[in-house]
Amino acid sequence: MQDLELLMPAGNLEKLEYAVRYGADAVYFGVVDFSLRAMRKGSLITMDNLKQAVDLAHSLRSKAYVTINIFAFNNDIKQLEASLDRFKDAKPDAFIISDYGILNLIKRNIPDVPIHISTQTNTLNYESVKFWRDIGASRVILARELPIADIAEIRKAVPDIELESFVHGAQCVSFSGRCLLSDYFSKGERKANHGNCSQPCRWSYKLVEETRPGEYLEINQDDRGSHILSPKDLCLVKQLPQLIDAGIDSFKVEGRTKSLYYVSAVAKTYRQAIDEVLENPSADMERYFYELLKVGNRGYTTGFALGNNNSESYSYDISKGLAGSDFLCEFKTCQLNIAEDYYFVKIKNKMFIGNEVEIITPEEQFTAKVEGIKNEYGEDLPLGNTNDDVYVKFSQSPKNYKYALVRTVGIKTPV
Repeated sequence: MQDLELLMPAGNLEKLEYAVRYGADAVYFGVVDFSLRAMRKGSLITMDNLKQAVDLAHSLRSKAYVTINIFAFNNDIKQLEASLDRFKDAKPDAFIISDYGILNLIKRNIPDVPIHISTQTNTLNYESVKFWRDIGASRVILARELPIADIAEIRKAVPDIELESFVHGAQCVSFSGRCLLSDYFSKGERKANHGNCSQPCRWSYKLVEETRPGEYLEINQDDRGSHILSPKDLCLVKQLPQLIDAGIDSFKVEGRTKSLYYVSAVAKTYRQAIDEVLENPSADMERYFYELLKVGNRGYTTGFALGNNNSESYSYDISKGLAGSDFLCEFKTCQLNIAEDYYFVKIKNKMFIGNEVEIITPEEQFTAKVEGIKNEYGEDLPLGNTNDDVYVKFSQSPKNYKYALVRTVGIKTPV
């Protein structure tokens, strides 16, 4: 059986663990100042706990890739030089790099750790892949703009290097994410290529004619303006057989700033899809696509993968994510001192007694009904409010509640 990797984002320590529990073979994460995604809450990964994050991944039998993929100014290089010992001590399985100067520093000071070339380098052809191989890279993360046919040609021309491809998640309006819009609109305070993008491609725009200040003209004929720069999210689950045939070694999901539920549900779906394709290359992937409709998205597109990227790849009327199911709660512990079969949960969206829900765990997925809700004093409640910590009884309980998540049934997945 072909050895393929599912690579999931780990925005913080909790998401790292859930990503692996739900099926990731490897996780990638960065630290503030050196990464293109800067988390602001949760058990953040910083220079102080970088080694802890790598060790956690290794304890779960997962690989850990550390992103140092900013485009560096002189001050960034000086800051990185001062941090090299801590990166070395963390002992990650690879560094993800886009900047030549950072590449030089890492090769010179931490030569034993493999180097993965970031998608930010816009690698589109086999000669570029040969170049990265020849200077010591063990893997190239190909640009999102590549058709699958071109990936196959690259693999044939360069068989002795690992190839990684994004298969799911948000896309940038700019070529492989090298965007300056945020820098300009924030007057340099929110630099996209330094992990602090303000996402202006998600904003709603209207036209103003300079001799008519204050008179806003619609770009589209609706009352919401137009999200003229906002790409739909990438979803290539139905193209997994083609990508495997083309020679991809690692399937990467975007989303270090996405929720714990997003990371878990997407990891579970792609894990099952990859495993099924390996068992049966002609397997129908449609039901996995429906599963992915249950998590937040801006509408899905295959992007450039099929060579036919067009206007349908952009979301002209929404900027925030849609989801076919709502995340309701996560299990914390089983508390028998409150009442038999009640579980202590953290409510994420309002949940009522009688609701039909779907419970997912790393091993299970089934529907159940909410049969009871109690507060910390054991008093019955009609509902659990958002952000409440309550005790809930379900008509069916997971075999192992740890890491279990609950969502609305939402979109029905074809059997």
